Parts: sequence; C-alpha cells; structure tokens
Amino acid sequence: MKEFIYNEMMVHVGVCTNKNPENVLIISDDATGLVCEVQRHENVSCDVISTNINLLRDAKDATYDVVISEMDADAAVLAHFNRVLKEDGLLVTTTPSLDETQVNKQIMEVLGKYTKIIMPFRVGGEKLSLLASKEYHPTADIILQRADMLDGLEYYNCDVHVAAFAMGNHIRKEYLGIIKN
Repeated sequence: MKEFIYNEMMVHVGVCTNKNPENVLIISDDATGLVCEVQRHENVSCDVISTNINLLRDAKDATYDVVISEMDADAAVLAHFNRVLKEDGLLVTTTPSLDETQVNKQIMEVLGKYTKIIMPFRVGGEKLSLLASKEYHPTADIILQRADMLDGLEYYNCDVHVAAFAMGNHIRKEYLGIIKN
C-alpha cells in the first residue's frame, strides 16, 4: 500500500468532516506524514504525542476538534480520547481487520458510550480505521469545498471520502447495532 494514501485518508476524512477544525491531536510514533497532511489545512494547529498512555493522560480536557490515533485502544484509552475531544469532536483511529469481530465490537461498544456515530472506513488496501464522532456524520456532513480545494493530494478527494465508508452486507450484518451511522 502506498503510504500517502494512508496519511491522506487518516487526516482528511476527519478534518473534512468536522465543521470548523482548529486543533488536531496526532498520536503516533511516526507522525511525519500525518503532520504534513494536517499542514495542508489553513488555520488548523497540530499537536503530536507518541503512543505512550502517560502523554495522553497529560493532554488538556476538551481541547481538540479531531484526534488521529495509531495507539492501540482499550477502554481507558478511549475514555481519554473522549476527555480531550471537544463537544463536537471526532476521533479517527486505526483498528484491526473487521474480521476480528470481538476486538472491534468491544472497541465500538465503548466508543458508543461517548459518540453518536461510529463507522469503519478504508484507508488504503485492506487497512481500516474507525471514525467516531460526537456530532458530525462523515458522509452527510463532509465539507465538500474543503475536501476538493486541497492542493497537492495524490489520492484523497470528496468522492473517495464517501466511498471509503461503503461496506459489504456481510460487514453490515456482523456489526448490526454496533456500527452507528
């Protein structure tokens, strides 16, 4: 898989879904590509921390519009994500293959306590991420002008954004009642 596809999808899906993103938190041990993608957006600041839970614990409450995470998530980590997100914030986080239903269902059930919308999406090849949003729907609330006015992208656009959320019926059936869209 091309790394630029992953970086573009991880960043722009979240940033182009949030109505007015100003503050983004990236949690990654190698955030260079993700930071470059955030920098394409005017008036959006970006903080970066490693995947060390102690650093996440130190992040200020209700500070971020978007959190982009490559950290393995358990209930405690998900609670911290919720804590650092603003009232209308959203999380984009990596997830195991949707074939690992038990792990994903546990993550989605915990996220369901904090967010209105939980949807898996493709970030290139077979790689998936989850978008969990307190307010905005990733296909209904996409900011089309922001999505299509970004310069220098190699993959992401508003059509790819919406298409990334398409899942087959076997996924819909397996996650019925857990995916919230």
